[in-house]
Amino acid sequence: MKLDNRYKLNNGIQIPIIGYGTWRLPNTLETAQSVAFAIKQGYRLIDTASIYQNQEMVGKGIKDSGVDRKELFITSKVWNTDQGYESTIKAFNKTIKQLGVSYLDLYLIHWPIPMGHLKDYQTLNVQTWKAMEELYQKGKIRAIGLSNFMPEHIDYLMKHTKIIPAIDQVELHPGLPCNKLLQYAKKHNIIVESWGPLASGKTLKDDQLQTIANKYHKTVAQLCLRWAIQQGIVPLPKSAHRERIIENSKIFDFTITPSDMKLIAKVNYPRYGGDPYKEAV
Repeated sequence: MKLDNRYKLNNGIQIPIIGYGTWRLPNTLETAQSVAFAIKQGYRLIDTASIYQNQEMVGKGIKDSGVDRKELFITSKVWNTDQGYESTIKAFNKTIKQLGVSYLDLYLIHWPIPMGHLKDYQTLNVQTWKAMEELYQKGKIRAIGLSNFMPEHIDYLMKHTKIIPAIDQVELHPGLPCNKLLQYAKKHNIIVESWGPLASGKTLKDDQLQTIANKYHKTVAQLCLRWAIQQGIVPLPKSAHRERIIENSKIFDFTITPSDMKLIAKVNYPRYGGDPYKEAV
């Protein structure tokens, strides 16, 4: 297993087993340089979203990397305020224009319950998904999926639409192993991606994780990313620091034992992002 290995999605296309996340990276030249550097280091999955407000510079980084577009796997997401059939189509067109690409490899519904839609979010999700299905069928998107959706959200969506989601991207890290969701995803052949695989950096200061990492002569970050990889989860680490971008890619020369895998899952790092069962702006 290595950086350019891939998993097969339920529609047959392949996704890299680790990605480069861009959440909280600003829309500045530094971000473009970080994205280009990550790609040159071998990363092929680049994850962004309209709400990150950095897609122009992410797109510049993709272009500046010099790597053929067909080798890359570019993901973006439709935000809450753009959910709905026509508004999703409009949001998608804006995204590919900002990124400077003609298609996306993966497009996700970013959040299940937009603010003010607690009573009708399921209907809104279906409308959004049908727009994404149309874009998929037209070849504008190679795969469609979800972000922050829990099993109950996905069940309703699948009952009222045609295409099964290929991906569910959720907050998942040591302390928040999402076992119920992983079992559900496996049952439905949905691959899970992990945003915040280092719990927003909190894991890096954990003494127990440091002790385990020392056994493998690795950093805590490498340990956490390897922990995800060994479960078939696609982690999306984010860093603007070149040494950490390189560090995060060096996770394929060791294997965590089953007993250590269980210990890592039990550290105390609960959810730090929003609650998927609540509304988001």
